[in-house]
Amino acid sequence: MTRTVLLRLLLVVVVVVVLLLAAFWAVQRRLIYVPDAAPVPAAASVLPGAEDVRLRTADGLELGAWYLRPAGRDPAATVLVAGGNGGNRAGRTPLAAKLAQAGLAVLLLDYRGYGGNPGSPSEDGLALDVRAAHRFLTEDRRVPPGRLLYYGESLGSAVVTGLALEHPPAGLLLRSPFTDLAAVGARLYPYLPVRLLLRDRFPVEEQATRLRVPAVVVVGARDSLVPPSQSRAVAVAASARLVEVPGADHNDPALLDGPQLVGAVLSLVPR
Repeated sequence: MTRTVLLRLLLVVVVVVVLLLAAFWAVQRRLIYVPDAAPVPAAASVLPGAEDVRLRTADGLELGAWYLRPAGRDPAATVLVAGGNGGNRAGRTPLAAKLAQAGLAVLLLDYRGYGGNPGSPSEDGLALDVRAAHRFLTEDRRVPPGRLLYYGESLGSAVVTGLALEHPPAGLLLRSPFTDLAAVGARLYPYLPVRLLLRDRFPVEEQATRLRVPAVVVVGARDSLVPPSQSRAVAVAASARLVEVPGADHNDPALLDGPQLVGAVLSLVPR
């Protein structure tokens, strides 16, 4: 094989690699965020007693959300629920119903691009969305910070951890948190330089070291998406109580609205 042929082959390889990396750069947010973008039904039709509310973000978006109070009594606390990277708020109704039955008010947040909301999700965008949810609860519904809990599911753990540094709650529950998004991406795409290419970082473990609020981390012992070791590392960083659910995978019912999960939320309610 001549030197010219070798150079041509090398050039072809370089071009292919560059094109693959460029393609990953362009589509990475479609791999990270998997919203169910379809409009959701009226809140009360799927969650009796709930109401449809609107959240206004600092960059001018109006987001739909659902707000539910416990029937016939004042809530012991209010839970801001930030979902994971898939689905929409309709999938979190069983959790909201159980929390309301236990005496808590609940706000089910849908990010931009989820559940019929306008916009496209990104790390900065989700931070604006959860701040809008916080403003709604503290300003519109007059929830005192001492009666406000944050609940983050998987990717939502990163979202509420960032919010907790800016607006500390009475308690913080992180369900299946990762240490940072690149750690998950590198595991799923080991052949790509994920840390170099990733646009959205979500540094949960680093931020958790600066938390000064009561926290609980709930992890499924057989989580196949976020390694349990990463969730445990976040628990250590946050000085959080660890609740490990035996045999549970990332989206098993036990981690969606199971008794250990609901009990972990209730353990954070101020006495």
